[in-house]
Amino acid sequence: MGGLGLTLHLLLLLFALVAAVTLTGAIYQWIGAAKDRRRFPAPGRLIDAAGAQLHIHLTGQGSPPVVFEAGIAATSLSWRLVESETARFTTAVCYDRAGLGWSGAPSGPRDVWHLVEELRALLDKADISLPRILVAHSYGALIARAYAARYKSEVAGIVLVDPVPASQWSHPSAHNRKMLGQGIVMSRFGAVLARLGLVRFALNRASSGSRALPQSIARATSGGAGLAFIERMIGQIRKLPAELLPVIQSHWCDPRCFDSMARYLEALPANAAAVEALLVEVPLRILSAEDSSPAQREDHRQLAERSASGEIEVVPGAGHWIQLDRPDVVTSAIRSLRAEISATS
Repeated sequence: MGGLGLTLHLLLLLFALVAAVTLTGAIYQWIGAAKDRRRFPAPGRLIDAAGAQLHIHLTGQGSPPVVFEAGIAATSLSWRLVESETARFTTAVCYDRAGLGWSGAPSGPRDVWHLVEELRALLDKADISLPRILVAHSYGALIARAYAARYKSEVAGIVLVDPVPASQWSHPSAHNRKMLGQGIVMSRFGAVLARLGLVRFALNRASSGSRALPQSIARATSGGAGLAFIERMIGQIRKLPAELLPVIQSHWCDPRCFDSMARYLEALPANAAAVEALLVEVPLRILSAEDSSPAQREDHRQLAERSASGEIEVVPGAGHWIQLDRPDVVTSAIRSLRAEISATS
């Protein structure tokens, strides 16, 4: 019985230690999140759109307005380099999808038609004039294409920035299914780590110059693939103005970001299938990254060919985040499309 008593005593001590660490991490996260809300208030305003509290930010003046749609886990900040230039010649509209950036958590399904209705309700309530030019990156292309198919009269034209290849994700290969599954698991696990303050702790250490500890945490919690993904994302956001980096870090520390990313990833195959056969019947410009795979490039080419007025441009020196690598090319495509629309209206 003495040995059993000792074992129970050790288990209780271990439980108490785990509980103390968990509570400390949760308090650390709560305090940090409160500070973030004070330091980084939303630059725009929150609007109730189709049941979701969505953040929208308007700059510039002019018509047709340009509406920016971000990638799968990105926010309105990913467009900052293009947004500021676009605002010089027309109204630039950036927003955060539900669960990302400054927007509230998703209140409904993440199927593409629900996302279209949320966006449309947001733009209508914000009094964004019609018709609108949609500019969408990666996953956002699915939403832009669905919007134009359902509400053609409200869309003047579309610019797709290295759009996600719907043909590859509507019926994903075994490799893509595995990659998607890993992304969902990483996102769900990331939400747990964020609630415990570990994500905040690692990012705070990284921003202060320490690399060894954040890398060790990333490797231990998500493996080599997770570490590679995190390092790629950090490399991309460093192309944005330095003053935005702490804001983006605050978003990454929010468990809601990880939960929402998991939901968007889970819906990707169904959303790609819903959009794959849709034709774009408004002027379309596709910007394809120089390092796109042959399959991605072929998907972009076919989409342009099947569209009523589609053109494709391969952007030299640009990876998937063309708006960060070559914001000048994206701005030029928007300006050119807007001039063409104005000349024919």
